[in-house]
Order: sequence, then C-alpha cells, then structure tokens
Amino acid sequence: MERISVFDIFKIGIGPSSSHTMGPWKAAQRFIQALEDKGHLNQTLQVKTYLYGSLAKTGVGHGTDTAILLGLSGFDPVDIPEESIPGIVLDIQTNHKIKLKGTKLIPFNTTTDLIFLKDQSLPFHPNGLTFEAWLDEEQIVKATYFSIGGGFVIEENEEAGLTSVQLPYPVQSSKELEDYCETTTKAIHEIVWQNELQWKSEVQINKGLLNIFEAMLTCAYKGCHSEGYLPGGLNVSRRAYIINKKLLGATSTYRNEKEWIQAIRSSNQNFESINKWISCFALAVNEVNASFGRVVTAPTNGAAGVIPAVLLYIYCFNPDVKDDDIIQFLLTAGEIGSIFKKGSTISAAMGGCQAEIGVSSAMAAAGLASFLGGSYKQVLMAAEIAMEHHLGMTCDPIGGLVQIPCIERNTMGAVKAITAAHIAMESNPNDAKVSLDTVIKTMWETAQDMNHKYKETAEGGLALNISVNLPEC
Repeated sequence: MERISVFDIFKIGIGPSSSHTMGPWKAAQRFIQALEDKGHLNQTLQVKTYLYGSLAKTGVGHGTDTAILLGLSGFDPVDIPEESIPGIVLDIQTNHKIKLKGTKLIPFNTTTDLIFLKDQSLPFHPNGLTFEAWLDEEQIVKATYFSIGGGFVIEENEEAGLTSVQLPYPVQSSKELEDYCETTTKAIHEIVWQNELQWKSEVQINKGLLNIFEAMLTCAYKGCHSEGYLPGGLNVSRRAYIINKKLLGATSTYRNEKEWIQAIRSSNQNFESINKWISCFALAVNEVNASFGRVVTAPTNGAAGVIPAVLLYIYCFNPDVKDDDIIQFLLTAGEIGSIFKKGSTISAAMGGCQAEIGVSSAMAAAGLASFLGGSYKQVLMAAEIAMEHHLGMTCDPIGGLVQIPCIERNTMGAVKAITAAHIAMESNPNDAKVSLDTVIKTMWETAQDMNHKYKETAEGGLALNISVNLPEC
C-alpha cells in the first residue's frame, strides 16, 4: 500500500506546474545527489537531459527547462529567492556553463544538452525524462525518472510511496477511511492525525501545517498586490490586483498580510462581495504560480488556488476561526487528495484537468464540510459531489502555459467546492446514490478513455482553437 503523508500532498515550491516544473526540478536534484553519493560528481564532464511526451510538448511553456537548470545547479524550490531565478538561468544560457550542485563547473549548452523529444514517449507515464552524465569519453551514468503529478517523482522501476512506516490506519480507499471512522468514532482529521504521528511529532505537524497555510496566505497577498501582465507571451492581465483594490476601496490602508485580512473582514460582506473575494483569492494564487512564484502544491501547482481560496473564505468571513480549524481542514483535505492519487491520478498528463482542478475541488469541499461540523459521511459526500461535476474536464493549456484556461478554472473549482460542502451539509449521506470511491473509479476510467491530445499536450481543445504565435509549443 502506498503511504502518503499530508505533507506529500501539500508542498511549498515554485510554479507554474507541479508535474512539469516541480517534478523535473526534483528529478534533477535526485540525479545530481545520486552522482555525488556514488563519488561521480567531481568526475562529471557533461550532462544531457532528454524530455519525453507531455514534458517535451509543453515543457517550455511550463518552465521545465528552467526547473532542470535550477535542479542541476543545486537550488531547492522551497527556499530559492524567486527574484534570483531569471538571472541564474540567463547566466547559464549566456556563458554555456553550469555549476552542478553549486560546486562542479562544466560546459552546458541549453540548445544541445536539453533535448525535447516531442515525438517520443516512454511507456510508463507521459511525463518522462532521462539524464545522462559523461564521466569520461566512454563511461556514462544514466537514470530515467517520471513526474507522476503533484510534484511526486519516481525513478524507473521504483515503486511509489513504499516506505517502512507502519500506519495505525492505512487507507487505500474512502470505504476503508469510512470504516475506521465508524469503528473508532473518530473524525477523518483525527484518523489522519494518528497516521501523521508516525512521521512527525505533534509539534512538527501543527507547525508544518500552519506554515503551509502561511505560505498560501503570503502567496495570495502577493498576487493581490502585483499588477501588470503575466510573462510568457500571451499578455494575460493580472486581475486579482484590480479586484482586490475595488473590493477594499481607494481609502483602505494596510501594511502587511495581517492588516490586509482585517481590512477584508471590515469590508462589505454581502453575497456578491464574498463571491468576488473567493475568485480574487484563487486568481491571486495562480497568477503568482504562472509567473514562477512560490505556491503550495495543493495537490498540484495548476490547481494551487482552489484550496487557499476556500481556506481564506473561512479565515476572512468566520471571525472565530482558530489555528485548530486550519489544521483540521488541511488534514481532511490532504487525506482526500491522497485517496484520489491512490485510486486514480493527480496528473493532468494522465487524466486531464479533472485530475487537478477536480481533485483540488474535492479536497477543498471535504475540508470545508469538516470545518462546518459535518459527519465523516457528509465530508466524503462533499468530496464526491465536487468531483462528480468535474468529470471529463480536459487539460488544454493555450501556448503550453499554465494561464488560459488554468487560472480561471481555479475560481470555478473553489466555488464548486463551497457549493458541494453546503449541499452535503444539508443532505443525508445515507440517501446518496454515488460514493466517493465510485466517482474516483469513474474518474480513472474517464482518464483512460480520454484522447491523449486533451492531456496537457496543448494539441487539443482551446490550445488548438486559439491562435497564438509563441515558441513554447
């Protein structure tokens, strides 16, 4: 059984894509670390990277090339200064040299050493990449990795998520989770908490989850205070800045995130305004994501705005919200994301956008239902309702960029999550005709039936019908 922590589902990193940016970045880090562990790093004379399938087709638009350069250089997405990224990449491109893990300087030409094989795919997963390191004229060290969604990376022939950790409540399906809740009378977040204690202490779990929320809040704040156009060539206008300014009014003043939240709480709280704030939060996060900013993978970067939008909806418009409520939300949402990953996929290259926005909406719906005091059955029902209305959603990024329609889809996912939670709270789950496991199974079957061109290739849907003149695709 695959063992997944909530901190595997929620990861702090750099946009714009968990599968095409975060995954290749981590793969490059793993390859360089493996070279060092085997004593090969100082012997390395040349490194080449080969990108296959979806990574090749939309890799430039998703920043895959940049991520690999940063990973080979030894930078980590968690703490790299965002503003330093363009300069690092430009230096490598201009000087045709790269310093592996910050220590070993070798020649590197981004044209000949980063190879996009758009007409080739590896059989295991559409997001494949191979690294080759020449130690001398004859000896080559080679490794192939797969970015399987949500920033998860596995090496060829490696089994994902298998560790020696023994969980008191191992969960593979929502039915198993439901059974644990029934027999122990524990809520979902309490079951997850007991499992998380096998990885971290109580203090570490609480601190880690609140750090995740703080990263989401920081990202939303940054997005709401960044104006202009997104990079990439589509000239997409940033809208969160404009909406934030209109909702707060010209006379609103604040100096930091805490004062910003207070300003929002003091603003108009009618239905229309709150609905606009939800969209604003989601737009803000994904505008940061689209511009190579720091976000929380939740469970992916392309869907990073859904959960922060719903969490900030709770945080801003429920004045009595406490840290424990945030922790409960994230534990519940994280477990739902884990079940989707085990039973289906959280990779758009495997399942289309239903695997990203759909899963994040289901996670957020479950978290909100838990916060509202729903039973474990209502929480699972909320997740099912949210996903049911994302089934079949394709991934068709225009220009291979995580901008159109990706950014707006986060607003839709957030609103659907809130609606799903409220419907579940007013329903008797015993009357439900569709279980969460059934909708997960259906999602996977839909993913398998879906034409490959609708799976993050920029070869179908809007990506095909909107004419753009970009080098990315």
